[in-house]
Amino acid sequence: MNSSSVSFVFLGLLIGVQYLFSSASAQLDDGDHHDYLLKIDKLPDQMTLPSEDCLSFGYYGKKCPDLEAIINAKLKEWIVKDPSLAASLIRLHFHDCSVRGCDASILLDHEGSERWTEVSKTLRGFEVIDDIKAEIEKKCPRIVSCADILTAAARDATVIAGGPYWMVQYGRKDGLVSLAKEAEEVPMGHESITSLIELFQSKGLNVVDLAILSGAHTIGRASCGSIQNRIFNYSGTGKPDPSVNARYLNFLKGKCRWASEYVDLDATTPRTFDVQYYANLPKNMGLLPTDAKLYIDSRTAPLVSALADQPSLFFYQFGVSMAKLGNVQVLTGPHEGEIRTKCSFVNSHQ
Repeated sequence: MNSSSVSFVFLGLLIGVQYLFSSASAQLDDGDHHDYLLKIDKLPDQMTLPSEDCLSFGYYGKKCPDLEAIINAKLKEWIVKDPSLAASLIRLHFHDCSVRGCDASILLDHEGSERWTEVSKTLRGFEVIDDIKAEIEKKCPRIVSCADILTAAARDATVIAGGPYWMVQYGRKDGLVSLAKEAEEVPMGHESITSLIELFQSKGLNVVDLAILSGAHTIGRASCGSIQNRIFNYSGTGKPDPSVNARYLNFLKGKCRWASEYVDLDATTPRTFDVQYYANLPKNMGLLPTDAKLYIDSRTAPLVSALADQPSLFFYQFGVSMAKLGNVQVLTGPHEGEIRTKCSFVNSHQ
């Protein structure tokens, strides 16, 4: 089967899921939607990874019953003061899961850790997770892992930003190792679609997850330093990337004179969690090179087209893909990892 055929197979799966979701939703009132989503989550194309066997939705039911309420209340406090933190927390979670799996290794703060590397310099939200952890330690000392907190925080940040809700399984342990050199494998917006698909496959994710999780760029910002070559010196030509929309290019040139500035990933509705990100791509208004490539590559272009005008499909599948991301290479065994008392240090160094 060639790459184009594979793309249309995935597109068919997505449309089929949307049909099932739409048909059933029409028969249910609002109070029943969560129950239906739990049933849909067991469809074959959303089968869980083997490592999820030790995770569960009720993991903290008796040990820390107020966990989700604490996380949600704290997040609302922070995001009311700074709405941009919602996108930052989603990104922090993605960076964490991209290296050694979802083990909170990105939170470790010591020389030579992932957090200290160049690719992590623009990450934000560490203080939010520290604040949540401190509050949880008061109620449930040495019970809840930082990895679980970060995973749930990414979900709640999505909801607060106007995105979908999904159920989070708990039981992750915190990793003991964080290496700066390993953080270099995190995508930074310049990779080929092939390399991104290979990275996602190495984590148990697929091309649908790639297209869907890229949709997180519906909110959030990128540093101007990450696109200056594209708008001023594309491939060393001394000229901008000719594929960028001319009007959008003029805007970017004015906005990004300095590398230290920031620019919205979605130029049209940057404060709204919606499908406008996908609608921008056919107009050559993808900010990062990888955004633009999603609409050019035959493996992802049909998905972009399908998602651009089907918000219910995007919202549903975003929850599915984020749930899968949160379960990548988790530590759950009795001799794997630990429960940190402070998220920035392993227990032996506190």
